[in-house]
Amino acid sequence: MDGRRESSYLSTMAEAHFRPDPGMALATVSLETAASLEEIVSVLRRTGREIVGSDGIAVVLREGDAVHYAAEDAIEPLWRGSRFPLTDCISGWCILNGQTAIVPDIESDPRLPRAAYRMTSMRSLVMVPIGVPDPVAALGAYWCASVIPDDATVCRLEALAQQAAAALARMRLLTGVTGSQASGKPAGP
Repeated sequence: MDGRRESSYLSTMAEAHFRPDPGMALATVSLETAASLEEIVSVLRRTGREIVGSDGIAVVLREGDAVHYAAEDAIEPLWRGSRFPLTDCISGWCILNGQTAIVPDIESDPRLPRAAYRMTSMRSLVMVPIGVPDPVAALGAYWCASVIPDDATVCRLEALAQQAAAALARMRLLTGVTGSQASGKPAGP
């Protein structure tokens, strides 16, 4: 292959594999200008589902030893407004461990309260921490089918969570609010 053809081929390949995601770009700009926790949560709720192609999205905030399902955008009501102990749900597991949880089948994962999910049509999920290494929240994507999300989907959700963590950090710097106050966690000694 001559130099011009190879360059054209590589350019076409790069465009096909590295196209910017307009939803992610919009979310990034919106998170960069968010001035409050409510605005950050709202951006995640409005944009998350489209970015990852899920049937539902939930924004979960840590409040001491519990989590609060602060916002959601789903094809049916999930747990908005509900609070659960950190140790009794997948969002709490995600926050406590600072790790992404990929659950292709909710019936087979011991980290989930199966009874709560049986009340919904959700069958698969990915939950990512917000604020690694000290998570203050989690972002969950849900699907009605049993699916194994591809790496790109998980990466987009993790990138959105990283953008939210950066927005929270900026907000804390601007307002002088500590991380525990911004998330509802009690301040340390």
